[in-house]
Amino acid sequence: MRIGLAFGDVRGPAPLAEITRQIQEAAAAGTSAAWVTHGVGWDALTTLAVAGPTAPGIELGTAVVPFPQRHPLVLAKQALTVQAAIGNRLTLGIGAGIARMVSTMYGLPTDRPARRIREYLEVLRPLLRGETVDHHGETYTAVGAIDLPGAEAPSVLLAALGPAMLKVAGELADGTITWMTGPQTLSEYVVPSITRASGGRSPRIVAGLGVCLTSAEDDVRARFAEQFALAGQVPEYRAMLDREGAAGPADVLVVGDEASIAKQLDRFRDSGATDLMLAPIGTREEQTRTTEFLSTVSG
Repeated sequence: MRIGLAFGDVRGPAPLAEITRQIQEAAAAGTSAAWVTHGVGWDALTTLAVAGPTAPGIELGTAVVPFPQRHPLVLAKQALTVQAAIGNRLTLGIGAGIARMVSTMYGLPTDRPARRIREYLEVLRPLLRGETVDHHGETYTAVGAIDLPGAEAPSVLLAALGPAMLKVAGELADGTITWMTGPQTLSEYVVPSITRASGGRSPRIVAGLGVCLTSAEDDVRARFAEQFALAGQVPEYRAMLDREGAAGPADVLVVGDEASIAKQLDRFRDSGATDLMLAPIGTREEQTRTTEFLSTVSG
């Protein structure tokens, strides 16, 4: 199991230069992957284009770029441009986005997300490979090709929590990225569902969680519960918390001293997750202390 770190909105507002510095430090410490989250702040792909060239030798991923507001021709061009900028180290994580945000902020439809992403991937993946598409479908029309010399097709992961989305991820993507999904839910539901749909392939399963090294566990959980209270009400995440028997996001936070965190990481390793995407949370000092500890933990 590989252990990567998450950067961007999930850690709270920060200048672009600070995120770049954090990713540089992660690369220097030998972290396997840097994942940039995409919320209401910095654009994840653009952030990687800025930070990536200064952080050699590390996988760079998005977790995740919402697809509804990006036509597949647009996303393919942006992703391949980033690939060229960062030396073909991109893993493109995409997802349907939080339905409430997509509908209220952009006025876009959010019905049938699995049907929409299936058609989207059927267009996007050939475009990423440099192929010409002539697609006139139920939800997308796309005609054209993207030809950017030196840019290789990135691996594509789909944020998938529901059974229909996991089926699409297994069939058409290289794996999935989850958020706030506990080890029991991963082992009993996510891993078998996507593996069954993958047709014998070994899908990548990136489990995203908050983490904090601390001796004040109750205090950190209380702060995390307050900060992510709205996330715990999002239907997509709420369903995963219910499967885990968790009252809220704080119940799936990886938190405690060194020995406790190591044991919790072992549970995720045993769940079948291939990767962890850990987001150090808390004060700057807490985040720094947590990051330093994680750099000593083998995957």
